[in-house]
Amino acid sequence: MEVNCAAIPTELIESELFGHEKGSFTSAVKQRIGKFEQANGGTLFLDEIGDMSLSAQAKVLRALQEGKITRVGADKDINVDVRVIAATNKDLLQEVEQKNFRLDLYHRLSVILIHVPSLNDRRDDIPQLIDRFLESICADYGIAKKVLTTALLNYCNNITGRGI
Repeated sequence: MEVNCAAIPTELIESELFGHEKGSFTSAVKQRIGKFEQANGGTLFLDEIGDMSLSAQAKVLRALQEGKITRVGADKDINVDVRVIAATNKDLLQEVEQKNFRLDLYHRLSVILIHVPSLNDRRDDIPQLIDRFLESICADYGIAKKVLTTALLNYCNNITGRGI
């Protein structure tokens, strides 16, 4: 289960993550199950978690600490067992200092941290990535695999001036 936290408006993120009851707000014409409940017993990927509002962060923290969620407009807690993987392009410790991200949520999420350097910092990976994408796209279209030539790499080196 995947949620792009940056793509969901702040006023809808809680409904998306935790669900809502019929009539809990104007456009809530039926009950909706949220992503935490849908991912029960599995994994929920929260992409761009650094863009989530402080209010939603508090509720995510509760879900992680207590294993309980409450749908928007509901009185009853729902038990959930969800593994959360989160990603962001922001420096969350800097966001904590600027009071944009909760320190307690940061600690709850940072059990295992994986830092992936920018592609600018690992340009040697680009030919392998191009080759992998070519392989995948050609397989999707049922055509012969295209070959990444030295001439193409040299051309890219000349255009960027930085090399690939």
